Amino acid sequence: MRALRLSELRSVVALGAHPDDIEIAAGGFLLTLAAASPGLRVHYVLLTGAPERQDEARRAAAAFLPEAELSFALHNLPDGRLPGHWVAAKGAVEGAARRQPDLVLAPWGGDAHQDHRLVAQLVPTAFRDALALHYEIPKWDGDLGRPSVYLPLADEVAHRKVALLHESFPSQKARDWWDDEVFLGLARLRGVECRARYAEAFHCSKLVMEMASG
Repeated sequence: MRALRLSELRSVVALGAHPDDIEIAAGGFLLTLAAASPGLRVHYVLLTGAPERQDEARRAAAAFLPEAELSFALHNLPDGRLPGHWVAAKGAVEGAARRQPDLVLAPWGGDAHQDHRLVAQLVPTAFRDALALHYEIPKWDGDLGRPSVYLPLADEVAHRKVALLHESFPSQKARDWWDDEVFLGLARLRGVECRARYAEAFHCSKLVMEMASG
C-alpha cells in the first residue's frame, strides 16, 4: 500500500451499495476535494439502483464534483440482497480495482446494513495498493461507531452538501430520516470530535505515513 498526500490526489473510486450512499456519507469530502484537486478523476460504482435512481446518482455526481472527470459503473443487483449475489458484487468491486486509484471511498465494515457491509468486506480483497476510507451512513439501526479520520467542513460546504442532497435525490424526500437535522446533526457531532463546527468522519484500517523529503 503506497503512502498518499491528499493534496496530490488525482484518482478516486467511490463505491456505494445504493444511489445516495456516497453523497450522504462523503458529500462534503467530494465538494472539498473537487475544489482542491484540478484534474481529479472519479469513478462511481453503485451495485444497486433502478434506472430512475441511477439517473439521480449521475446528476448528484455532476453536482458534487463539477470539475472532475467522471465515469460510472452502475449495476442493478437486488437492493437488500447483495450477500446472495456475492459473485456479481465481487466482480463489480474487482473491476473497479483495475483502475488502480489513489483513494477508495467505501462503506464501513461495521455498518448494520447487509449491502453496505458486503461492499466494505470486499474492498481489502480487491484494492491492495490504495488508501481506503470507509464512510458512515446514519440510519434506524443506530450503528455509528468511533471513526478515526476526520475532515473538517467549512460551514458553507456543510450546508451546500445538504442542499445538493435535496436537489439530487427527490425520490428520497418522503423518508422520515431524510432531513437537514439528520445530516447537519451528524456533521456537527463529528465536528465536536475534531474541534470544528462541522466534519465528516471515516474509518481507516491501514495507513502508511512517510517523512517529507527535503
